[in-house]
Amino acid sequence: MSELSLRPLKGYRPFKGPLVTVVMDGVGMGKEEESNGVHMAYTPVLDELLKGELVTTLKAHGTAVGLPTDADMGNSEVGHNALGGGRIFSQGAKLVDEALRSGLIFQGEAWKKIMARIQAGGTLHLIGLVSDGNVHSNISQLYKILEQCCVEGVSRLRVHGLLDGRDVAPRSGLSYFAPLEERLAEMSVDGRDYCIASGGGRMIVTMDRYEADWAIVERGWQAHVLGVGRAFGSATEAIQSYYDEDPDMTDQYMESFVVHRDGEPVGRIEDGDAVILFNFRGDRAIELSRAFEEKDFDAFERKSWPDVFFAGMMQYDGDAMIPRNFLVNPPVIERTLGEYLCAAGVRSYAIAETQKFGHVTYFWNGNKSGYLDENLEKYVEVESDRITFDLRPWMKASEITDRVIETIREGKYKFIRLNYANGDMVGHTGVPISVRIAVETVDLMLKRILPVLEKAEGVAMITADHGNADCMWTEKGGVRTPMVAHTRNPVPFIVKDYSGVNNLVLRPVNGAGLANVAATILTLLGFEAPDDYEKSLLILQLL
Repeated sequence: MSELSLRPLKGYRPFKGPLVTVVMDGVGMGKEEESNGVHMAYTPVLDELLKGELVTTLKAHGTAVGLPTDADMGNSEVGHNALGGGRIFSQGAKLVDEALRSGLIFQGEAWKKIMARIQAGGTLHLIGLVSDGNVHSNISQLYKILEQCCVEGVSRLRVHGLLDGRDVAPRSGLSYFAPLEERLAEMSVDGRDYCIASGGGRMIVTMDRYEADWAIVERGWQAHVLGVGRAFGSATEAIQSYYDEDPDMTDQYMESFVVHRDGEPVGRIEDGDAVILFNFRGDRAIELSRAFEEKDFDAFERKSWPDVFFAGMMQYDGDAMIPRNFLVNPPVIERTLGEYLCAAGVRSYAIAETQKFGHVTYFWNGNKSGYLDENLEKYVEVESDRITFDLRPWMKASEITDRVIETIREGKYKFIRLNYANGDMVGHTGVPISVRIAVETVDLMLKRILPVLEKAEGVAMITADHGNADCMWTEKGGVRTPMVAHTRNPVPFIVKDYSGVNNLVLRPVNGAGLANVAATILTLLGFEAPDDYEKSLLILQLL
């Protein structure tokens, strides 16, 4: 028996239609109050589904998805890793924390080559998100790298910091940048020169993903590498100035800035330097990595391509080897659900719009790019709008639904998975009316899909990867503050069986989380889960 062989489920009877798994991205189960956009939205379909028998909730944050503590909110990457991997793996923040704690991060080949550049007279540049959101980065990790740089005699260091305002409070930038500037100033003794050189808001500077808008990366390149951007005397001056000029400005949409000294940028990236991208999450790190590494790069005009040693905190795409050099090895996720299904000859179809396409493919498949078996799989990307999603909260849900309905009727694929990005992407805007419309859009899409699936005698599985839309604001002293980050609320898990050929009941699983979904999918498709997978949430009772 091969490593990827699956045992048939005893007493299982095949059903006619497909299994359709719907990931309602960012739709959690929070308190039933006015701040909960899921509760406040008109969702008759979801409300009725939640009354069914095969219904429970799942943990989608913290240790249930491989993060360091249960205080850590989940995210789409670790969520889809868990959904498709069937087990719990140490993830980004935890991996980096472990490497920093053990010191292994400073013993690898990449770090040694960085230090060699510095010893030859180069400047070390650190680019990344400056916050403790723990989704893309953590400022505590940046501080530990800075401390090591002092120990190893790095004389000239520049930080190119991106404002968050998405995984943390919307206007919290100064609470991170002011202490960082103070710490860098304290370190600038004994011949050291450390400071912040450039920055900007993550949604319009540097951190694009899935090639949705290369202009975002270009703006980052101009600020970080070329030193082109609005000039200020310090990062805190820049942030405060933007706040003063626009009271509605939030960190994630802040324009770029460049710190000047004596009329010149303090931190252009030049030949002989070393660059570390200290974000650990991959999706918004890949494009900048490509800009630094690709000789024939043509997504935008770089104008200057300095000869630097570039390393990521992690390797953000293992198959494409992006970047070539990295400080911490990514989690090894093998024997994923997709690999088992391909080995069993199950035909699969995955679809999402650009913003979440990588989640139902790359992350679902254990951080692997491309098809696992192109003869058995079909991946479809629907191009996302290039607009702030509060202005178009329906996003591309209807186009995705059109394709899914067509695919169900075609009858070619047994397993269909799709992601509706609305609850998460619109949830990140913090605009209540838009958040409610986003959730209602997803409900309407379920209303369209489910009757078609019922006619096909298939099975629906509906869940989410984490919460977001379930908390639109927090309130203290009568003052509401927009909540644009993910939540730590559980997510729904629903199975609606329109085939009626198998007698399925819920299995009580203590602390059930997203990692239990893969085994459950195998149960629904007639296979026993591998022994090391988290338990299935369903039991097949023989009639």
